Formats: sequence, structure tokens, C-alpha cells
Amino acid sequence: MANLKVSAVSPSILPAPATDGPQPDKLHTDSETYSRSILGPSYFTLSELNVAGSSMVPADPRQSQYIVASNETFTVSLKIKFNDSPLTRLLLCLGVNITANFGFEGFGANADEVDVAATIVTQKDVFEYVIEWTGTPEQAQLTAGLYEIGATVTVGPGSNPCAQYIFGYGYIEEVLMQVYPAAY
Repeated sequence: MANLKVSAVSPSILPAPATDGPQPDKLHTDSETYSRSILGPSYFTLSELNVAGSSMVPADPRQSQYIVASNETFTVSLKIKFNDSPLTRLLLCLGVNITANFGFEGFGANADEVDVAATIVTQKDVFEYVIEWTGTPEQAQLTAGLYEIGATVTVGPGSNPCAQYIFGYGYIEEVLMQVYPAAY
């Protein structure tokens, strides 16, 4: 049987870890901390794109809000909700414009492509808004046909000289609406 000799290496003789150069000079203290996001993120979500006719005598009781006579008042709307952060609070307090461009894409030989827009102004400490456009298909120059509706949203600029920027864009789709000729 062979004699085995085992020896342990002392931690004191291990080489020191390598460094990439001298340590930086202290600026003011040993524990400086910098915040890269003092105001936090600001964002919004779009939801509840909707269209609703106003007829008390619907063309189809199951889908009356989506089937609209050419002279019937209807409303197209969406909801925009902002997060609650210091930066969002500041932007909303500045009175920023929010514009929703509702696009109606027509299907069929006589259905046109039409856009209508609605703008609101933000208010201090209000984080959720409904933006809506109300009118008749005739006012919007929608002819008889089927329409797919989507919306683009622009947040900004505002009337305050410190809010002269576009802060964000958004898109939401789709809801359908049928326009039929009104019996005058």
C-alpha cells in the first residue's frame, strides 16, 4: 500500500483577487446614491372602445346600439387611464390635450373611410377619462354600409408653455357599426 501525504493550503497564501485599476476618488461621502427615476414612469392604457346608437326603436333589439340610421345620433367613445406616479400627476396637472381620432373603415361599395376627432384636457388628480364624439352618420359623412372602428390617441401637447410636447401615442380597435338609410 502506498503512503499518501495530504496537505492543506492555507488561505493566507492564496493570491489576492485581481482589480481593474485604482479605486475611484470619493466625491463627498462613502455611500453616495443616485436616483435615475425620481419621478417614476408615466403610462396609460386604452380600453372600452364602444359605439352606441340612440334609437328607441332599434333595427335589431339584440344589436340596436351597433345598427344606426343615417339620421340617428350615435356616440363613439373610449376610456384612457393613466398610472399614478409623481411624473403622471405633474403632466396631468399641466392640462395636457388628449385627442382621439376615431377611424371608420367602410366595407362595401358605398361605404367610405371617414375620421372624426374629439379632444379633452387633463385635470389635476384625475387619472381616468372617457373621450367621445357624438353626431349622426350624416354629420360624419358616413354612407350606408358596415364600418369597422378603431382609434388612435395622442397625448399632448398642452396649453402650458412647459407642456409643448407629444408625451405618448396609442391605438385601439375594433368595434363594428352598421349604418342604414333612414326612412324620412
